[in-house]
Amino acid sequence: MPRSMTGFARQQAQHSWGSLTCELRSVNHRYLEPSIRLPEALRALETPLREKLRNSLSRGKVDISIQLKTENAVDDDLALNQPLANQITQLAQQLAANIDDAAPLSPLEILRWPGVLQSAEIDADTLNQAATKLFTTTLELLIANREREGEELKSFIAQRLTTIGKHVVVMRTHLPELQQAYKDKLRARVDALAVEVDEDRFNQEVVYVCQKSDVAEELDRLEAHIQEVTLTLEQKGPVGRRLDFLMQELNREANTLSSKSMSSETSQIAVDLKVLIEQMREQVQNIE
Repeated sequence: MPRSMTGFARQQAQHSWGSLTCELRSVNHRYLEPSIRLPEALRALETPLREKLRNSLSRGKVDISIQLKTENAVDDDLALNQPLANQITQLAQQLAANIDDAAPLSPLEILRWPGVLQSAEIDADTLNQAATKLFTTTLELLIANREREGEELKSFIAQRLTTIGKHVVVMRTHLPELQQAYKDKLRARVDALAVEVDEDRFNQEVVYVCQKSDVAEELDRLEAHIQEVTLTLEQKGPVGRRLDFLMQELNREANTLSSKSMSSETSQIAVDLKVLIEQMREQVQNIE
């Protein structure tokens, strides 16, 4: 089943120490091109996240954003650096012993000393595990969205393949009639000239023109390409590049049909084929 390369997914996880928000956006691209934005606390996850993305997707420009927001309770949860406080107290007492009538040391002054009060920090392993888990669930959601849109693209292409197949049947059915019509038209022109012509030479000329304008081989190849596109749409894994190649082959046959056209009817069918193929080609550009 084909996947689209365009998609969006957003997930949020709430924890006692705060919240994590992960957003993934993807658009079509020839290769896989990830762009990752992480807070400094999660910088070590960049390489593992790239690897996880590479194992899940093969094409597309993917923007990855993870935001960390800590709760106020965490920010305000202060701890005392006891060793540093003891050291400051001892130094202050030593200094006071050498000063006459030294003022007593206030505990608040010790607390104002840089490093005595420390903010509680989130455990790095806990934070990394939570972020990795959130990224995994968001990536799964993105893949599901890309698969759902891919199914719509598949339906779009299948409808146009059906229409192309109908055009091929019409052209194949009318081909003998067109050749006979050309022969009758040429005969009418010769009769209008009121001259005698070599009948064998006349028939040879008709056969030559009919052979030159015969499109049976092109119609066969069109049907083969239609069948191949249909089979490719049922395959698992990335199929976008193969579909793009098949669109080029379909367009090549449509151009040949146009150049060999013997009537306005076949010319119109060739134009319709080109329009349908171009519509499919534009959609194929979004398939992984």
